[in-house]
Amino acid sequence: MRHQADNINGTRVYLLSAVIALVVSLGVWATSQMFRETPVNLVEKAAVQGKKVLFTADNEGNITPLDFTATTDKVLDAVVHIKSTQTSSSYGNQGARALPDPFKEFFGDMFKGQSPQRMPSQPRIGTGSGVIINEKGYIVTNNHVIENADEVEVTLYNNESYKATVIGTDPTTDLALLQINADNLKTMALVNSDDVEVGEWVLAVGNPMGLNSTVTAGIVSAKARSININREKFAVESFIQTDAAINPGNSGGALVNLNGDLIGINTAIASSTGAYTGYGFAVPSNIVTKVMEDLLKYGTVQRGMLGVTIRTMDGALAKEKKVDFTNGVWVEQVGEDSAADKAGVLPGDVILSVDGAKTLTSPRLQEIIAGKRPGDEVNLLVSRNGKEKELMVILENAKGSTDIVKKEKKEILNLLGADFETLDKEMAKKLNVDGGVRVTKLYPGKIRKETQMREGFIITHIDGKKVKKVSDVATLLENKKGGVMLEGIYEDGSTYYYAFGIDS
Repeated sequence: MRHQADNINGTRVYLLSAVIALVVSLGVWATSQMFRETPVNLVEKAAVQGKKVLFTADNEGNITPLDFTATTDKVLDAVVHIKSTQTSSSYGNQGARALPDPFKEFFGDMFKGQSPQRMPSQPRIGTGSGVIINEKGYIVTNNHVIENADEVEVTLYNNESYKATVIGTDPTTDLALLQINADNLKTMALVNSDDVEVGEWVLAVGNPMGLNSTVTAGIVSAKARSININREKFAVESFIQTDAAINPGNSGGALVNLNGDLIGINTAIASSTGAYTGYGFAVPSNIVTKVMEDLLKYGTVQRGMLGVTIRTMDGALAKEKKVDFTNGVWVEQVGEDSAADKAGVLPGDVILSVDGAKTLTSPRLQEIIAGKRPGDEVNLLVSRNGKEKELMVILENAKGSTDIVKKEKKEILNLLGADFETLDKEMAKKLNVDGGVRVTKLYPGKIRKETQMREGFIITHIDGKKVKKVSDVATLLENKKGGVMLEGIYEDGSTYYYAFGIDS
């Protein structure tokens, strides 16, 4: 009986499986018939405008939808792509480097070619960004974007390209001024960066990672920030910090407010990998304006100095110095016969403000003084032994003078790509020459591209004619066509000749 029952149960299982299979087959057949007889239609709808879900307040306090499109349209045409090229003749002689080491820590090797040791015949190409600030073709960028380059090419937003001339550089602020010969350029206005507020919306515009005309958004995260990236002797660091994404290639690009005004030049990122990890840093527009004005008017930057060593005052410092904490900048040392010394500033003074502007940190004090020139008077409010005192300081340059130093401004000198200074009589006597002109700085131009001249070379003759002052160089070369022969010496007494074509 048990065996019979098992057979009956097996029969029931077979019957049930057959019924299920039939139902499934009918379902598949019906579904296939449905898709065969019913056409599939894709429904298209008109584009729906994105909803503005964020709001901001304008200067009058009016609440408006947050929209970056109008700002972007306004600024893109004024931001350019910069290509810097190092040729083998240059870096084979001088030992090229893409960036000064501290900048390389933040950006990595901006030049993507082979190293000069491994493939000296290959040019090295670096890229960055720039901002057109004048309809005559003047462009501001970072010094490290064009440093050590032999040629600089600028590409506009519409993809037109131009060779650029370096008008001047200022390594202490990592800024440089270029010029291209182009018409109908869109420019960007610089505004007072002191008016920028922490928490304010900003856009970073540039050419990161080879991606041209890229816009990122963020806020101002902090002001007067120093990250000790610039190793120049008189370096000025008082960056605007932002969380708008900034990457290699953004260097020299624009940091703008929602009005499309330039509030800073993007310069560095805080990163252990060389790529964006949260924060970028921009040179404030007030420093940019001052440096550009100096380069245009004087040919070189005029830097007014107090002549003090300073530290930001904080609780730890107050405890170390055994003084009451005071918001301001602690004066550690005062240089002998410096501007501050002559005005009566003493070690242990706490600088509270300059011309009424508060100085809560050392970078902020640096930023304010960097906007001044030798001979300018500034009113310092200091705290001394708990009492406030006003001191009037007449700022001086690095040589302890209030003089404004002007560089010979001739188009031919810009074409050469060098800064020159007349050799002083004492050095001329030591080198046993009648006089000469020292090459103090080389940047993209004829000399670097076509010769192996090093900085420090002293020009004594041009095409056999004596050279004793900078104006002689300009006079002898201004209307020159064809080949040029420079004769001169280095301080070790070695005589060299350098030849290049003036119209090549």
